[in-house]
Amino acid sequence: MWLATPGGARLVAALDIARGATKLVGGAVRDPLLGAAASDIDFATRFTPAETIARLEADGIKAVPTGIAHGTVTAVADGLVAEVTTLRRDVATDGRRATVAFTGDWRADAARRDFTINALYADPLTGRIDDFFGGLDDLAAGRVRFIGVPEARIAEDHLRILRFFRFHARFGRGDADAAGLDACVARANDLMALSRERVRDEVLKLLGLPDPVATVAVMVGQGIFAPVLPEIASERVPLLAAVCEAEAVGGFAPHPLRRLAALLPADAAVLDRVATRLRLSNAERKRLVLTAARGVPIAEVAYRDGIDSAVDRALLSGDSALRAFVGDWTQPRFPLSGRDVLARGVAPGPAVSRLLGEAERAWIAAGFPADADAILDRLLS
Repeated sequence: MWLATPGGARLVAALDIARGATKLVGGAVRDPLLGAAASDIDFATRFTPAETIARLEADGIKAVPTGIAHGTVTAVADGLVAEVTTLRRDVATDGRRATVAFTGDWRADAARRDFTINALYADPLTGRIDDFFGGLDDLAAGRVRFIGVPEARIAEDHLRILRFFRFHARFGRGDADAAGLDACVARANDLMALSRERVRDEVLKLLGLPDPVATVAVMVGQGIFAPVLPEIASERVPLLAAVCEAEAVGGFAPHPLRRLAALLPADAAVLDRVATRLRLSNAERKRLVLTAARGVPIAEVAYRDGIDSAVDRALLSGDSALRAFVGDWTQPRFPLSGRDVLARGVAPGPAVSRLLGEAERAWIAAGFPADADAILDRLLS
């Protein structure tokens, strides 16, 4: 645990944790309560950003003003990385960003957060938890619930619509909270005001969860995706379910782009438009678009486009031989070169490249034989 490290001890002292000036917050509290390791160390503090930086640096801890306008300082102590954010209250919001004022009021800071399960504060030394809005009960019940009036929370930040579903897929049990669901449905068009990058990140996080199928089905049925991803249709949810099951049975790591492809038409032009809209990287765009070509022999896909693309297309096509193929696959090397073509009397020029291309295609179709001379001879006969 981070507390037992030298960096942890220095943070405890610098941030005056023993006297309650700084506490763990959010996932750093929520996840351990569920028996999972927290992915990040997040602190909330009464110190202003300037005071936080001064206290950290006085203890020899590196302080990086990563989000200083919103009160966030990243502390790096002996390799331990933690985010320290001053308690805040919202002054103005427009659905995309908030103007904040710093405060010393823990409840005011909690009230501006999205869900009750994310508004838990803990003293890491004593384990005492501050819960202002029933987050502990909601966590125990597997219930994702907005703090206060759901419509008001969504009006502050429209991304909370997608976060509501992602958190339900991760932590929820049974049906989604009715009030929260109704508010998300009513305000789904607000998603169009968000940056494409924020939408992309949330959608991919949702699809990367172990089992997002039931939640995605609700989202599709309720029209949540329609404003930003109208290409997703309800009839494609069963393919998502099949892909998720095949990943689990075959021992393949879930991949959000593969799962996104399951929800979209197998049409390269459509996939390219979606990739552009979501501002995927060039590598991500290529991977998504390549999934359109299904039914191609898996060995050919693996040779031309790589094993990841082969796994994607095989899972999307329901190829039952995939597991054995991946275990045995070794990338073959095309045994011919331009020198082999020239040695058979072909004059230098475009014909050499054309013949090599034809020979490679025939070699692939033949199953990558070690000796490809016969293939070339046949083409030249």
